[in-house]
Amino acid sequence: MAEAAQGHSLVIETSGLTKRFGERTAVDHADLQVPAGVAFGFLGPNGAGKTTLIRVLLGLTAATEGEMKILGMPVPARRHEALARVGAIVEEPRFHGHLTGRENLVVAAACRDAAAESRIGPSLERVGLTDRADERVKSYSMGMRQRLGIARCLLADPELLILDEPTNGLDPAGIIEFREFVRSIVDDGRTVFLSSHLLDEVEKICDMAAIVDHGKILMAGTVAEIAAGGQPTISVGVDDPTLAERVLLDHPAVAESGEIAGGLRLVLADSSNAAVADITRKLVEAGVGVYRVEPARVTLEERFLEVTSRLGTDE
Repeated sequence: MAEAAQGHSLVIETSGLTKRFGERTAVDHADLQVPAGVAFGFLGPNGAGKTTLIRVLLGLTAATEGEMKILGMPVPARRHEALARVGAIVEEPRFHGHLTGRENLVVAAACRDAAAESRIGPSLERVGLTDRADERVKSYSMGMRQRLGIARCLLADPELLILDEPTNGLDPAGIIEFREFVRSIVDDGRTVFLSSHLLDEVEKICDMAAIVDHGKILMAGTVAEIAAGGQPTISVGVDDPTLAERVLLDHPAVAESGEIAGGLRLVLADSSNAAVADITRKLVEAGVGVYRVEPARVTLEERFLEVTSRLGTDE
């Protein structure tokens, strides 16, 4: 497949994008920027507005207000031109069950450019379906249908691949293969935009992410930046976690504490070197053996739960 042209730095760009269904706001003034050449996770709980935003981007439902561009082109004004180099799966991929996987792709290729049919074989090989391509789709598992859906996307030789909950129906081995597939697509210089409620998978697959809930984009950036955006946290290795937690109960620099294997995990109200040194001093003076003090890695899951819980309390 030919390498995608990278003539624009943003492949998805929205400003104030809103979609309402009567009194319900499914997408709420979303400002989103997805750069070229990354795996971008659109992360949120079920019902957060992920699929609706994707449907608006693809022109499957009209926005109530706001602006958007795909591959640098305004949508819907240049929708046909923009989507010519976009492959997308929205919700569950649908096929003609009485046809084989290969025959379904032949039908799909007829709606694409003249070179699409020549991409059928390589697309099937890339998703691992070559050996099952001539079986009827009605015999396929959900995971195989997902793979065939991705193969159909590849017929467009896409610059941008949009996948809605793509690991649904995949077994653990299939999820690992999918992860490798996404990375290979990004290595080609393409962009993958995938929605998911599976935080662990987004953290393993994606370079960047946005967290969405109740239709609002709460934050976006690299996965590392989002995780690091939480409250500063340290891990303290001690020989007596119960005593250590009691010693630090009223320490002004400690916002929260909790026991972990071999010590404490402390969320800090003050993360200065002086404050951390004072925490260590207090423990030692109280007779607690301290053998490790280091920054604690905050996972994307912890950050996600923090910001979505906060949104719930605000409303």
